[in-house]
Amino acid sequence: MEHLWAPWRMEFILNDKPTQCILCQKPAENDDEGNLILHRGKLNFVILNKYPYNPGHLMVAPYRHIPTLEDMSDDEILDHFTMVRKCTKALRGVLEPAGFNIGINLGKIAGAGIDNHAHTHIVPRWSGDTNFMPVVADTRVLPEGLASTYAKLKGMI
Repeated sequence: MEHLWAPWRMEFILNDKPTQCILCQKPAENDDEGNLILHRGKLNFVILNKYPYNPGHLMVAPYRHIPTLEDMSDDEILDHFTMVRKCTKALRGVLEPAGFNIGINLGKIAGAGIDNHAHTHIVPRWSGDTNFMPVVADTRVLPEGLASTYAKLKGMI
């Protein structure tokens, strides 16, 4: 029998969930690399998802703690989706995905893990990137570590 190790997953399972909004907390700290912040714009920022669905799973979020798209100003919306576009361009150039899932989950009932701070997920996809592991073992196999992905994407957005 072969073993697939995903040691980062245990950290997610065992750690208490944050009591404050990480999309407010992380950009307020002065540790972009440690917090996986790849880019800071005027109104939004780009952060690698610490528990990604695939390598290169990014999130774009406004600095303001707002729960819905309707709460974003016109300038925030324009900056937000301009940044989403820049992220897809950078990911295409660096990781060469075959496609993307781009999505926004607004509210806990819609699947939002961070349900009071609107953000957009950008998930690169490749042919064959899904397998039996999430179904039978509740484990996702990722072929690249966060530090490697961060280093490849830093400065590209």
